[in-house]
Amino acid sequence: EVQLVESGGGLVQAGGSLRLSCAASGFTFDDYAIAWFRQAPGKEREGVSCISSSDGSTYYADSVKGRFTISSDNAKNTVYLQMNSLKPEDTAVYYCAAAIGRGVTTWDIIGPYDYWGQGTQVTVSS
Repeated sequence: EVQLVESGGGLVQAGGSLRLSCAASGFTFDDYAIAWFRQAPGKEREGVSCISSSDGSTYYADSVKGRFTISSDNAKNTVYLQMNSLKPEDTAVYYCAAAIGRGVTTWDIIGPYDYWGQGTQVTVSS
C-alpha cells in the first residue's frame, strides 16, 4: 500500500523557516514525480514545487522561487521542502503528492498524481 506522510509543519513568524518532509512507502523509490501542493482556506489547491526522479529536475511556482527548495533522499524514501523567508501568504495546508512509475507533463495540476498525503498545517504570523 502506497503511503505518503507529511511532517514538519507548524507556526512560524514571517521571515522564518520550516522544512517539510514527505516520507513515502509502498513503492520502489526510484521512478516518481513528487510534488508539494498547498491549500489555503477558501482557495483552490495550488502546486508549489515538484521533483522528478528521472533526471532530478525541479519545478517551482513563481510565488516561491528563490525561497523554497525541494530535494529528495532516496536512501530515506523522503522528499523535503525547505521553506525560507516565509510570508503570511504562505499559510496553508501543505500536501505531498506522487505519480509513481512515470513522470508528469504538467506538474502543477492535481490530475497527474495518484497518491496524496494527509497534509500538514503551515501558519506564518505577521
